Amino acid sequence: MGDEIPPSPNAIILLPPPPTPSPTSDPLERTPRNGRLTPFRRPPLRFTTEFDSEGPLFLHKISSNFFDNLAKLKFSFQNNSKGEIFSPQLGFITDNLSVLYDFESRNALLRGSLNLGKNLQLRTTYDVKEQLGAGSMIATLPNPSVKLELSSSVPLNGLPRAALHFPYGEIALEQRENIEEKDEVRNALSVDGILKSPLLNGVSTVVYNGKDLNLRYIYKDTHLTFIPSFSLPSNKASFAFKRRFSSTDKLSYCFHFVLDSSAWSAVYKHTIGKDLKIKAGYDSEVRLGWASLWVGPEGGKTKEAPRKLKAQMMLQVPQGDINGAALMFRVKKRWDL
Repeated sequence: MGDEIPPSPNAIILLPPPPTPSPTSDPLERTPRNGRLTPFRRPPLRFTTEFDSEGPLFLHKISSNFFDNLAKLKFSFQNNSKGEIFSPQLGFITDNLSVLYDFESRNALLRGSLNLGKNLQLRTTYDVKEQLGAGSMIATLPNPSVKLELSSSVPLNGLPRAALHFPYGEIALEQRENIEEKDEVRNALSVDGILKSPLLNGVSTVVYNGKDLNLRYIYKDTHLTFIPSFSLPSNKASFAFKRRFSSTDKLSYCFHFVLDSSAWSAVYKHTIGKDLKIKAGYDSEVRLGWASLWVGPEGGKTKEAPRKLKAQMMLQVPQGDINGAALMFRVKKRWDL
């Protein structure tokens, strides 16, 4: 017992038939070289459409990622209520290169970036039809928060713009055209800068653009935000006030005043849940009152909204002219195929 009889050399061995594929199995399965079955997946396809009643135009975008999200192909176009198509564009986008082609103008816009080392990066843009572009070189200094940027137009026209970025602001030096007496145009170096510094539980900011100087202070806590600002030499002043009454209710007020006039605006916001928001406000400069309803995140992407749908409805009522009231709406929907 226990001894097995070896098969005869002339014996016929019957092998079991190959398994019949299940009707529920994926017919697109393929067998790579390692012998393991892996499903063949087509690239995901996204379709987004947006309608703005102020146009009124429809905006459509179709995009898909390829090569494990290393590249994206995007096609966009607009159409009106008559079905006429406007501005068809095709884009190819990667981390370091993007190409946008406009079919109507038969023009391509190129953008690219290249890391030349651990602390050096090159960025370029180029308009093929206009043969104009821009290039910039960004160098990160030993301190990662300090960067030096040199940028210039292509073809070269004047000295490149130099900017130094640091934790408390930015200082830039560039060449600009100044129109002097007798309409003479001369190039002169101009200095721009932004400086920030903590001050009295807030942040003070100084902005200079070669002609105007703006001073601004921001104080903010959990319930109150106060932002006064003053500009020279125009002597324009303003202050913004924001008060949060609860996690769902917030009031914003802004007042601008100069020597001969003044204007103010106010906005009240009420949030219901995460994706529903009601706003109402008034702007004295244009003498217009308005109210709006937001469905979905106001500033977020469509994919973050419930059912990937965002909508806004706004009612505008001019002061003293209720018959001139206008109802506008905007809808944006995304489908993942």
